[in-house]
Amino acid sequence: YLDPDPNPLRFPTRPEEVEIVGTQPITLEQALALARRNNRDLQVAELELARREAELREVRAQLYPTLDASSSLTAQEGIETQTTQIDPTTGQPTIVQEDNAVDFTFGADLQVNYALFTSGRRPALIRAAEGQVRSQELQVEALVEQLRFDVTDEYYDLQESDENVRIAGTTVEQAEQSLRDAQALENAGVGTRFDVLQAEVDLANFRQELTQAISDREIARRQLAQRLSLAETADITTADPVEVSDSWELSLEESIVLAYRNRAELEQQLVQRYISQQQRRAARAEVLPQVSLVAGYGIQDTIDEDDEFRDNFSIGAQLQWRLFDGGASRASADQSEIDAAIAEERFADTRNRVRFEVEQSYFSLQSNFDNIQTATLAVSQANEALRLARLRFGAGVGTQTDVLRSQTELAEAELNLVRAILGYNRSLVALQRAVSNFPTARLTDIR
Repeated sequence: YLDPDPNPLRFPTRPEEVEIVGTQPITLEQALALARRNNRDLQVAELELARREAELREVRAQLYPTLDASSSLTAQEGIETQTTQIDPTTGQPTIVQEDNAVDFTFGADLQVNYALFTSGRRPALIRAAEGQVRSQELQVEALVEQLRFDVTDEYYDLQESDENVRIAGTTVEQAEQSLRDAQALENAGVGTRFDVLQAEVDLANFRQELTQAISDREIARRQLAQRLSLAETADITTADPVEVSDSWELSLEESIVLAYRNRAELEQQLVQRYISQQQRRAARAEVLPQVSLVAGYGIQDTIDEDDEFRDNFSIGAQLQWRLFDGGASRASADQSEIDAAIAEERFADTRNRVRFEVEQSYFSLQSNFDNIQTATLAVSQANEALRLARLRFGAGVGTQTDVLRSQTELAEAELNLVRAILGYNRSLVALQRAVSNFPTARLTDIR
């Protein structure tokens, strides 16, 4: 029901093919599993990895000799000849012309060629191709980590939108109750028309907020569905409750060191530097001696003749040395050397960015944890304040304004609590993304 059509080229043409037919509650773990299986960007990265592996196999083929076979069939028209013969009857010489038949000649050749010495060009190209494979493996790893963060963050967005709808709905119900109370007091002669009008205005405002919250929830659902690459007709909602997900036991310094060890983006720059160095060696080898072994075997036979076929075998070595190429190989080597320097600078920049991401998430995690305690107490106090405001208004010693203000403060307190909890969870998953490979990383290695 949730998985997309296996045909990536499917193109709906009728409205019923894209109509949402059901909403399925899913947990965060289910969302992560769906993303790992269906996400298109990740599938493209894995296909690119398969292509890099094929490129490596292509380069490694240089370790083996090449074997070429060729054959030919040629036709040669006979040569017209003249001979002088003595006519037996007259005894006079006569000229006789003879036409030879067309000759067909068949030939076949086998040739073996092996690059015996390449001045380091072949191993450098192989190592560069191996580096490309490793770089793409790291790219897949980084995408998996980023996908985990994006899906989790959008799942929390959907949780927050669900809570906004719930709180806005509760606020509307309370505003409706306040309106009924104000109307009852007016009918009893102890209330005023002003209180009723004020309650009606507040109810209209709360209903508008509920409508906007419902719209935001639908957008959050479709955003997550798009990230998970779900079926055209499927929609989802959250099944997990809003609660603190986990705790972080590492110090800031331990988190930074762990991030330096785990982040694929850092290793990618080192691998790119290694690739550039190997490409530089390969470029320099272009103007160095190249030695190849060549062996050949061929046969040749003239069809329609009784002669046996002729064959020959040859073996030898070939030296090739490009003495001058206009500076092309030197320029190529310089480019690779610059690429290596760029990778070093990017490594330093990425290292600084990783540290900032860890610090930012760590400080945000701490502040949101403190906010959870404050917001929990505020919700309890707002509930009690609303209860007392209703009692005072019912007893005639309070005003409708006090009740409406207490309702607004309770809604704000509940929203603050939801935001504090989800803010903590977002900071935690951001910290895990900054560190990467968490919690599979061995924390004892840095303690």
